[in-house]
Amino acid sequence: MHDRSSQPHHQPRRTPPRIERQVVRLRREYRIGPVRLAARTGIAASTAHRILRRHGLPALATLDRATGKPIRRYERAQPGELVHIDVKKLGRIPGGGGHKVLGRAASSPNKDRRNGAGYAYLHTALDDHSRLAYTEDLPDETAATCAAFLTRATAWFAEHSVIIERVLTDNAWAYTKNTWRQTCHQLGISPRWTRSWRPQTNGKVERFHRTLLDEWAYHRPYTSDTERQAAFPDWLDWYNYHRPHTGIDGQTPASRVTNLSKQHT
Repeated sequence: MHDRSSQPHHQPRRTPPRIERQVVRLRREYRIGPVRLAARTGIAASTAHRILRRHGLPALATLDRATGKPIRRYERAQPGELVHIDVKKLGRIPGGGGHKVLGRAASSPNKDRRNGAGYAYLHTALDDHSRLAYTEDLPDETAATCAAFLTRATAWFAEHSVIIERVLTDNAWAYTKNTWRQTCHQLGISPRWTRSWRPQTNGKVERFHRTLLDEWAYHRPYTSDTERQAAFPDWLDWYNYHRPHTGIDGQTPASRVTNLSKQHT
């Protein structure tokens, strides 16, 4: 008596091998998902999905778009070893509300940013190990503004028992200037930059910004930018201290910093 697979010996309705080979070839050549594979091969999307799984082809979200190879995940061992920094540009809400409140037609004059509400520049520093985040709404992303933000972020993390050793940024103009390098040197921080055309290297802070937009900036209609900004501190507190983070096995960022969650009331 030996265990065997419960798969039936004969499957007369299984997709023909020729179609399976075509699905696998198209996936590897064009890196497209089940819906587009189904359209090209004349099968159901669910069938295309099963074929991909049967042949051990991972989801596109886990692959590098440029090379098609699996993304190598990494995580620093201790808080402060690496902090990701990035800026998210966000349209401000004009007085009376934007299109979510007034509708697109009524709010269309506000699209003229020279005479409308302008932009907010959300500067974020996010710890690689814990995902603890510090964000400021600043008027621009010049070298001086970015350097001043780093100084304040370093002090904030130090207050939360995290000493920053390295910072990782993209190759934006402000981060390549001497102002940034000198500030890092004064703070005892080693600056690092992402490789060109590899934004996923800084993907943790970019993913944080997407969460920020979904759960705060666009979570509900706001009647003014002031109202939206007033809601931000509570959201950031929720993110750092109470929100389970799927990237760290459902823990909260604060729980990964020594004693930090116990200090919070």
